[in-house]
Order: sequence, then C-alpha cells, then structure tokens
Amino acid sequence: MKRFIFFTMSLLAVGSALAQGYPAKPIKFIVPFTAGSATDIVARTVGEVMGRSMGQPVVIENKVGAGGTIAAAQVARSEPDGYTVLVHSSAHALNPALYSNPGYDTLKDLTGVTTLAAIPNVLVVHPNKGWKTQAELIAAARATPGKFNYASAGVGSGTHLNAEIFRLQSGIDALHVPYKGTPDAMNNVIGASNDWFFAPLASALPLIRDGRLQALSVSTKTRASNLPEVPTSIEAGLPASDYTLWVGMIVPSATPAAVVKRLNEEALKALASPELKERMAKLGADPFPMSPDAFNAYIKAEMEVAARIVKAANLKAQ
Repeated sequence: MKRFIFFTMSLLAVGSALAQGYPAKPIKFIVPFTAGSATDIVARTVGEVMGRSMGQPVVIENKVGAGGTIAAAQVARSEPDGYTVLVHSSAHALNPALYSNPGYDTLKDLTGVTTLAAIPNVLVVHPNKGWKTQAELIAAARATPGKFNYASAGVGSGTHLNAEIFRLQSGIDALHVPYKGTPDAMNNVIGASNDWFFAPLASALPLIRDGRLQALSVSTKTRASNLPEVPTSIEAGLPASDYTLWVGMIVPSATPAAVVKRLNEEALKALASPELKERMAKLGADPFPMSPDAFNAYIKAEMEVAARIVKAANLKAQ
C-alpha cells in the first residue's frame, strides 16, 4: 500500500513538473480530415490564437482515413505529454459503433479537453438539379427509389451520420458515396455526379454565396445566422432530424491533469477572444467551450445516440 501511495505521488509530482514548463516546444494538432474540411478550419483557427498566447506554434498534421480512427489511434498511442492533440469531430462518438476494432478504446485511451465549435451542416445540391426545397428533393428521391446518391466526407464522418439521420427520417432509398474529405465531396456535388451532401457550413458557405451550390436546409434546431433565409430540416418537414457537427480537442488519457487543465484554459481563452469570435461567425460556427469532465460526459452521451442510429440504419464500415 505504501509503495502504491509513493508511486501515485511520484506520478503527480512528474505531472506537476511537466505542466510548469508546458509548453516548451511546438504543439501538434492531429486532424483526421483533409485540409479545407470544417474540422481542419476550426483546428487552424483556434490553433493560431492558442499558439500566440502559449508562446509556441501549433502545427497542423492531417492524418486522413477510416473515419478518423487512424488519427485517433495515433494520438492514443502517443506520448501523453500534451504535445500531440487530436482535433476531431462528431465522428469520434460515431466510430465505436461503426468500427469493430478501431485500434483504441474511445473512453479508456483518450480524454476530452474541450469542445471548440458547433457547426450547422447544410443540405446542398447542384443548382441545375432544380430542387429549391428539401421537400422537392425528398419527393424526387421517393419517386425513384435507389436512383439517387448522396456524398459524405467519409464513412463515419459527421456528414455521413447527418445524411443517415436525414435518410431515416425521410424514408429515402439512395446510395451512399463516401469521399476522403469535405472538399472532395463538395466538388462532386458541384460537378453534379452526386445528388446531395450535408456539408459543414464552415466549408460550404462561400460556394453557396457564389451560386455554385443550392442550400435547401440546415441541420440544427435553429436557423444559421449566416443563412437566415434557409429553413432548418425540422421546419422543412422532418421532425427529429436535427444534428449539430461539433469539433473538439482530445488527448491521451494518461496526460497529466495539470496539462489538460492548461490546454483547456488556453482553448477557452481563445474561444472567448473577440478575434476568434469574429472569425468563427464568418465561418458559420459558434464557439462551444466545455470543461474536460463535461466534454467526456458529452462524448459518452453522443456515443449512445450514434449507436442507436448505426443500428437503425444498419451501417457498417466499408
């Protein structure tokens, strides 16, 4: 018993010493999706502000593949010292139900620092499709089951989960076409090879503004401030179809509590800054701060919701 107490106190002492000099070198943000994706944009935006405040640069590394499980596994196995941080999306809570062996345990191997942003997804189509409303798209898809297809930023991505919620609520029979990231998915909707996509507003807004994409609805319970003319999916006729894409910071579970606390404080300070609030607003994103404990509870609750949707939609990792 005395040995255990001594060992525990030694670990706490090491963690405290590490935190006092933290950060002493650049911090790496591992992003599971491609450059230009909503998660990547948020990571770069927040990382820039945090880096200036902490006196060390935040370096972004895009580690794409398998719905974010490759990046999450890398971070789970990394040195738990606060220098390797996973910046993931809602897909983090979906993947445990979708992948039988992702290479890590979501709740045991990783721990939350804070959520960073809440972002509406927007249902977009090519303007030449002729659909001006969500109801028109649903009617066309119901009239010809199996004819249409929808894009996503990858199996297990937040855009995929949102599309499955929409499909279940609307009763649509359509083909899922996953891509490596949001930019690829949007490009194929712009090219009209895919019929629709639930794109993160942070990525899609400029393309909607210049008329290259037609917005039919937004996924959140309330309308997006940047697209007040576009109804929510609930307003457009699908009860219980709301979905919010979130982005958050996650580290290995063995990371010293003092380091997690410092990261949380710096992230929350960045999110509260006028500069970041303005930049987030232009992206159509809302700052979404949480304590580490609240974020971990949120991840667990989101996992339970995602598991029910995976079962209802009979989803499988491809």
